[in-house]
This record gives sequence, C-alpha cells and structure tokens, in this order.
Amino acid sequence: MIHRIAALALVLLAWPGPGRVAIAASAHHHHPRAAEGGGPVLLTAQPNSPLDATARTLTRYDLEQAAHHGDQPLVLIGSARLDPRSKEAALFVQLQSASLCGSAGCSTSVYLHRGGDWLKVLDSVSGPIRVLPATHGGMHDLMVNDDDRWVWNGRGYRDTLAAPSMDGLKRSIERHQKTLPPAQRSTAPSDTSP
Repeated sequence: MIHRIAALALVLLAWPGPGRVAIAASAHHHHPRAAEGGGPVLLTAQPNSPLDATARTLTRYDLEQAAHHGDQPLVLIGSARLDPRSKEAALFVQLQSASLCGSAGCSTSVYLHRGGDWLKVLDSVSGPIRVLPATHGGMHDLMVNDDDRWVWNGRGYRDTLAAPSMDGLKRSIERHQKTLPPAQRSTAPSDTSP
C-alpha cells in the first residue's frame, strides 16, 4: 500500500504543470491538464474552485439524482487542449458514487466552452482517457481504455469501434421466443428494418 502511495506521489510530482481553462471570458483557474497530443487526462478533486462550480452546474441533474439516493458524489475534473488552434481547454468531468458508477466504472463526460456556453462533446465514457497527437476535423483524437479511439465529427466525438451486427442477436432472440409458452412471448411486432 505504501508503495502505491509513493508511486502516485511520484506521478503527481512529475506531472507537466498547470494549464488554464476559461470559465468565462475573463476568469481563469489553474489545474492539471493532459499534455497536448499524447498525454493522459488527469482528473482531480478541486472542491470550491470555479471549475468545480462549473462542473457541478453542468452535472446538476446527475448530482440531484445521486442525492435522492443518499449519495454525495466526488466530483473529479481535468482539462486538455483538444483544438490545437485554440487556447481554450476542454473540461473533463467524472462523478464518483455508488449510484452513478457501474460495472464498467465511473463515466467521464467532456465539455467545450464555445460562445459563452459549455457544450457536451463526449458523453459518459468509462476508463482512462488520453489525448492523441492525431487529429480529425481540427481536433485531437481521444483514446479511451487503450483500445477505443474517438474522433471529432464537427459537432462532437464519435466512437470508431464498429458496433456488432444486430442481425445475429435478433435471430437468437426470435429463436428463443419461439421456445417460450405463448403467454411469455413478446407481443411487440418484429422490426424488419436493417
């Protein structure tokens, strides 16, 4: 356990340094950020900071739902420059609590500050996130969990992993439903669209 704490302390001491994220046109707050084009996004708790307040505003609904379940989530935030042409950094927000995290872990959402508003450009991915040197549409690609690349499509990030074919799953469900007694079969019409 002591070795893990010492290793974490070394990682934090070796971090490249503070970055800036605009909260409003004239307000900035320093916090750790990913190295541009290849670094991991470091998420940290920054209670009572302007970025923490922004993150809590952006995730208000989730925080209210967690409170309804008796949870008080830990709010973790980080940043990285995703647009090499801009000085603005994206805001990465992760909420950690029993009611908000699942078997895949806790999810992180990414927001860009555009025209006075924060826009969600990546919603609820689980796992460590790295900013890659490669770009699409002028924005750095993101890697989640070392095997899941997300690329910019002009409005947000889209996953590049191919989704499995639903045809096999659909046929399997239909075969299974035929083995059930009539009262347990689905009464919904079968969707024949591709």
